[in-house]
Amino acid sequence: MIWLLLFLALAAGMLLPIQVGINMELRAAVGHPILAAAIQFTVGAAALMALSVAMGIPMPLSGKLAAAPWWVWFGGLCGANYIVIAILVGPRLGAATLTAVSVTGQMLVSMILDHYGVIGYPVHSISGWRILGACLLLAGLTLIQRF
Repeated sequence: MIWLLLFLALAAGMLLPIQVGINMELRAAVGHPILAAAIQFTVGAAALMALSVAMGIPMPLSGKLAAAPWWVWFGGLCGANYIVIAILVGPRLGAATLTAVSVTGQMLVSMILDHYGVIGYPVHSISGWRILGACLLLAGLTLIQRF
């Protein structure tokens, strides 16, 4: 089962640089990165709503949404932030550097989230091996950026 989960995560990650390239082209067509991101999110939201309806997923009651922590609404802002920044810096950095720096940033924050077990993650303490892995990511980022 873990291999299937790893494969799904790998496949999702493989789509990110493709998404950035598509969004850069969309920006060129519409003239602004924020408008391109808004269009991208609208298309994605429409697809997810259609899939939810097709799968018969019931909409939550308003009370359940009101009971959610206030900060859950920031997830969409995090996604919007990444899309706009990627559209802006992707043409200058290139796909490899953008991906390397994004993954490195994700890993550094992920280690903190895991260590403290916050926002829904189980505790996975920072260890020497995890620090070594993060250092190797930083080294890889340096190599990708310089060469």
